[in-house]
Amino acid sequence: MTQKKAEILLAAVIAARATSLLFSKIAMNGMGIFNLLAARFLMAFVLLAVVFFKRLRHIKRHTLVRGAIMGALFFLMLSTELTGLKSTPSSTVSLLENTAIILVPMAEAVLRHKLPKAATAVSALVAIGGVALLTGQSGSFTPGMVLAVMAAVLYAAAIITTDRFSHEDDPLTLGIVQVGTLGLLALVSSFVFEAPHLPQSGTQWLMIAGLAVICTGFGFTLQPVAQSHTTAQRAALSPACATLLGAAVLREHISVMGMCGIALILLSLLVPQL
Repeated sequence: MTQKKAEILLAAVIAARATSLLFSKIAMNGMGIFNLLAARFLMAFVLLAVVFFKRLRHIKRHTLVRGAIMGALFFLMLSTELTGLKSTPSSTVSLLENTAIILVPMAEAVLRHKLPKAATAVSALVAIGGVALLTGQSGSFTPGMVLAVMAAVLYAAAIITTDRFSHEDDPLTLGIVQVGTLGLLALVSSFVFEAPHLPQSGTQWLMIAGLAVICTGFGFTLQPVAQSHTTAQRAALSPACATLLGAAVLREHISVMGMCGIALILLSLLVPQL
């Protein structure tokens, strides 16, 4: 696979995963966070295990360990994301989480003991201004926004880890193990902290099916495949699909100040690419 094809696949993967905030926001009406994650990822893992059974039969120990590490990181990220989503509009969570595009190159610079590029520093300053305006529309930096920023940090860590492992191992198998690990951790957490149950309505089943097939089976599983042919910085790019869907479908209100903040954050995402 060429880098250009990998980046097209990565864009499709990220766009598919961006819809997960919308599906999750709807499905969480009546379901706990861990219960939702368990249903979503275990359903996806069963489908993937059936389709790729022969590949999984010959899985190696190091692949299993690496996939489990990736799954654990994404479990922490999604748990933080969904907790913030319960009290914060999906558009705000999406934008704050998208600041991972700035965190990834800065973290890469630290890991390589090099100063970040000028474009990275400029985009970071622009993003900080955007976050300030975005939080100003609600009068304060709410707990949900704090959780969204934490999710961005965890997402950046997951992207860098995936970048390292996917260049050294079978990316598709890594993605499948990652999905299974995440589902198992969510199931255990659901039994510990919640009262797990199956979806109670047709809407919940539909949302979870969408999350399992589109956002997980396609999005999570194929991200390592795409990242194995491109860079971590490219993987941090995320369109504002969730922001637009949140405003259009869930009718989330965004003030003029919030719109200015959104514009600055989107500009900060573009600066490193210009």
